[in-house]
Amino acid sequence: MNAGEALHLARRNLKAHRLRSVLSMLGMVFGVAAVIGMLAIGAGAEREALAMIERLGVRNVLVRDKELKADELREVRKKSPGLAERDVAAIGEGVKGAETVVPRISVDATKVHSRGGKTQARVQGVSWRYPQLFSVQLAEGRFFDALDERTHAQVAVIGSRVRRELFGYGLAIGGDFKVNDVWLEVVGVLADTEGGGSTVDGLQIGSSTHEIYLPVTTALRKFDRDPMKAAYDEIVVRLSAAASPQASAEAVRGLLERLHGGAEDFEIVVPEALVEQSRRTQRLFTIVMGCIAGISLLVGGIGIMNIMLASVLERTREIGLRRAVGATRSAIRTQFVIEASAISLLGGGAGVVMGVLIAVVIGASAGWPTVVTFWSIALSFGVSIAVGLASGIYPATRAAAVNPIEALRYE
Repeated sequence: MNAGEALHLARRNLKAHRLRSVLSMLGMVFGVAAVIGMLAIGAGAEREALAMIERLGVRNVLVRDKELKADELREVRKKSPGLAERDVAAIGEGVKGAETVVPRISVDATKVHSRGGKTQARVQGVSWRYPQLFSVQLAEGRFFDALDERTHAQVAVIGSRVRRELFGYGLAIGGDFKVNDVWLEVVGVLADTEGGGSTVDGLQIGSSTHEIYLPVTTALRKFDRDPMKAAYDEIVVRLSAAASPQASAEAVRGLLERLHGGAEDFEIVVPEALVEQSRRTQRLFTIVMGCIAGISLLVGGIGIMNIMLASVLERTREIGLRRAVGATRSAIRTQFVIEASAISLLGGGAGVVMGVLIAVVIGASAGWPTVVTFWSIALSFGVSIAVGLASGIYPATRAAAVNPIEALRYE
């Protein structure tokens, strides 16, 4: 019996027992679908987390003013004024590899309105070099420049949602709006970005659609600020390509501890470290999910083995008859291995389709990002074939070992 005849016979036997064949495939179908679906969810979560972290700039070190309770803050202020201009100058001069050091201020915006609309937005005073440090893209107009910062110009760059709420779909560039009691002129509109309101490792990453940027000097001089708060909410340090973010962060920490008299009124965030931590977490997550889904494949393989063992018992007389007319043990073994492989192949193929559909449905209905990768399909499908083969070898060997005379007498 050649391979073509073995395939034809396997197809005929599977067709003759459709329900049993389908039930034995289900383990493979669900196992493969689980692997693909879980890995797609994991890969999507990893991609979103990395994209949000990279918005912070992997070559940046962020020094942030630490939030303290009122009584703790009063004690700390006896030692340190918090993040201030002297810290910016000291980091620029004393930290090796620091290319750019700029501050950021959060403005307490109680009301933001134009002549035709109002909005609630996050207002920040930033340096004119802000787009060089972060992923900031403009849809209209320009970002403010060094002259605007030096002259404390009352100009602003707004997010796309702020633009719609303040100016509708009319012309925004050159338009005026008011933050608290200060009028600002729009010079630019930000392009849309994803990731609004997301948190990564306790770090809040907002979306630019609801942001308003104005010169840091304008925010510092023309808006009221709690005297107990630090002058700056954040200092961003852009490092050279040769500098190590971790080593530079430690240098910044040591410098600021001396300047602040040992007061713990700041915290340092290293986006590169967050990227590595996110990748390690995701690898562990993928391994765990893959193991869980692999158990489903193993259960499916056991199901195939049980079905094939039952098939050997059921077809004992057929095996004896074939052996009596000249079929070799190799031919019998090949037939049962092909049948087991066909079950796992069909089940694996159906599982791939189901897994991709699960990923698509979850992404569309739950808004959860999913990414189906080639290697996840290849891995799950390959494992299903391997499990099917392994599950078919023992029943096939047992079928080939049947004594033809005893098989012909079997009832």
